[in-house]
Amino acid sequence: MPIYKKRERNIFDPKDPNPFNISRSKIDLFLECPQCFYLDRRLGVGRPPGFPFTLNVAVDKLLKKEFDIHRAKKETHPLMAKYGIDAIPVHHEDLEIWRENFKGIRVLHEPTNLQISGAIDDLWVNPEGEFIVVDYKATAKESEVNIDAEWQIGYKRQMEVYQWLLRQKGFKTSSTGYFVYVNGKTDRKAFDAKLEFDIKIIPYTGDDSWIPDTLLKIKDCLMKETVPLPGKGCEYCPYRKIAGMELQKRMK
Repeated sequence: MPIYKKRERNIFDPKDPNPFNISRSKIDLFLECPQCFYLDRRLGVGRPPGFPFTLNVAVDKLLKKEFDIHRAKKETHPLMAKYGIDAIPVHHEDLEIWRENFKGIRVLHEPTNLQISGAIDDLWVNPEGEFIVVDYKATAKESEVNIDAEWQIGYKRQMEVYQWLLRQKGFKTSSTGYFVYVNGKTDRKAFDAKLEFDIKIIPYTGDDSWIPDTLLKIKDCLMKETVPLPGKGCEYCPYRKIAGMELQKRMK
């Protein structure tokens, strides 16, 4: 059995009247490279999957458990108090669904008939009743963590999509969200079967005004019969092109 093959499900059909799901990550893929997006969602040929970041997944689970302790008590987490954040973790009956991959928060964008979805890490609520989007990030590097690198635009768009989804669901949502950024310490003398972390909370003020226009462009892309041009800086499209040319030369 081949390791990789063309996908036959979750492919956009222009003649299908049913809403088509576009996840938060696929919006980011479209913005990164329309050609890779088209191959994936229209033709069923996605990028090769990457290796799972199992340590990051473990950190996410532990952070959720920790904040859930304070959620149950309806109290502020000490980290939130440390950073002067006047809020508590949200207690909502749909929170576990909103957190779950392949489910998440779902909204039908009627102008495009696209169903937009995204799975959040956490939600807090301030005294004004505004929901606050919270995203967990984990890394291990010598320098202090931040969200200033060019490649971290994906982090910011991610938060803005979540804020947009909540607003479309009718929830009063703060434009300020927070990244709970966990950085593994590498300056310890020995491993001793444990990994210690510094935790920093980084605020980010989102602007979701770009989303409606982007969804219109995504729908237009999906409806076309021609494959769009690659995105600038895409590493996958040049590889496919050069590899295909070399294979064709040797198969003649």
